[in-house]
Amino acid sequence: MDPRIENLSLNTRRHFLQQSTAGIGAAALASLLADDAPAADPPRSATDPLAARQPHFAPRAKRVIYLHMTGSPPNLDLFDYKPELVKRSDQDCPDAFLAGREFAFTTGTPKLMGSPRHWKRVGESGMWMSDAIPHFHDISDELCLVHSLHTDQFNHAPAELLVYTGSPRSGRPSMGAWVTYGLGSENQNLPGFVVLISSGVQPNGGKNSFGSGFLPSVYQGVQCRSKGDPVLYSSDPPGMSREMRRATLDALSDLNQWQAQSLGHPETLTRISQYELAYRMQTAVPDVMDISAESQETLDEYGAKPGASSLANNCLLARRLVESGVRFVQLFDWGWDFHGTQADTGLTDGLTRKCATMDQPISALIRDLKRRGMLEDTLVIWGGEFGRTPFREGRTAKSDILGRDHYPDAFTMWMAGGGVKAGFEYGASDELGFSVSENPVHVHDLQATILHLLGFDHERLTYRFQGRDFRLTDVHGHVVDDLLA
Repeated sequence: MDPRIENLSLNTRRHFLQQSTAGIGAAALASLLADDAPAADPPRSATDPLAARQPHFAPRAKRVIYLHMTGSPPNLDLFDYKPELVKRSDQDCPDAFLAGREFAFTTGTPKLMGSPRHWKRVGESGMWMSDAIPHFHDISDELCLVHSLHTDQFNHAPAELLVYTGSPRSGRPSMGAWVTYGLGSENQNLPGFVVLISSGVQPNGGKNSFGSGFLPSVYQGVQCRSKGDPVLYSSDPPGMSREMRRATLDALSDLNQWQAQSLGHPETLTRISQYELAYRMQTAVPDVMDISAESQETLDEYGAKPGASSLANNCLLARRLVESGVRFVQLFDWGWDFHGTQADTGLTDGLTRKCATMDQPISALIRDLKRRGMLEDTLVIWGGEFGRTPFREGRTAKSDILGRDHYPDAFTMWMAGGGVKAGFEYGASDELGFSVSENPVHVHDLQATILHLLGFDHERLTYRFQGRDFRLTDVHGHVVDDLLA
């Protein structure tokens, strides 16, 4: 047979595709890695996807601590004082306020319910706060309260996913993943995005609330624990020395590098990066997670106890993590779903007990960051996934325990530091707390504003997936300039 014909016969379609994979894959990988980098930015590193990168413009904030009160706090009993609602407590809710609205557990005509808390003006700004959060009174002049948040969702998981991923459905990257994708990490021995969970329950959206979605998985949140091993499964297996571990990772790296060159799949590079990061974390994470290194004065200020699992410990850990270069720290604290179906979810004693675990350590965190000169470029965010109703929870209408239903149309969140106005209140709801009456801020607007403070144009921080450029704010959102200092 003619050798030329014999050689041609070997070049089947299968052989052609196998031999072409490296070139095609490499081109695709280069495109993915450089995907949303502005023209003036350096290209994304193919060997270190967590390398620090510059945002689109000069940022006001370099890092974020996001404090999520899972279940959603009752804003009408903490920050949004409604004296007219108090006057009309126990009256039937006017039909005009109920038309076209949906509620999770309320049927029939509910009774209006004014806050049972005691209120006063606090700080030089004179903002109203209730007696449920006495420690917040002392930091009120650092806070930027937004009273006009609204969302599209009234069930917990979809509403939480909307806040963190821009969509009520699973599958999109979380806010922390987007930020880490855009900025990388300032400490190559620690994850760029760390998650801390207190009160023993995962967030309503599950790990999707801090996942990477269709972004490379190196950008997902790394869940750390304040009790026991900081990161599960990161320790060397029994009987394996550090030297053997290093040799094993080197061998795996060689195999993965070969696969990356052959197939050009970005997740292969993610795998290499994660193995190496895990190896470095074995030394770095235990040190930064050891709050026993703090002074007793600091521990007392936060109410933290080494070895415990609590929101207080996690607030102190958040300061230590951002101080060590972690870009985005997400705290989830369960127990804020105040329906009033039992005593510990009522708006009197129940809310008092829950707030006692929260407002002291968060107030300490704000003061601590300010003392260390970090508050000005650390953005702290506090809130839930939606608000609570201005009327009684339907299931407990005849109970002595007071509670509120889910409510998407008007709620309060706050920010501090990181380029936002201090001692400032923005937006308002109507006199009964049913609707936003001034300066509405949708969840997508909040996301756009957070990204802006970090130096990003939210319309340009994108990732191409399935033929479309996706972003955190979906196709919505605008920056709320009035919140910027």
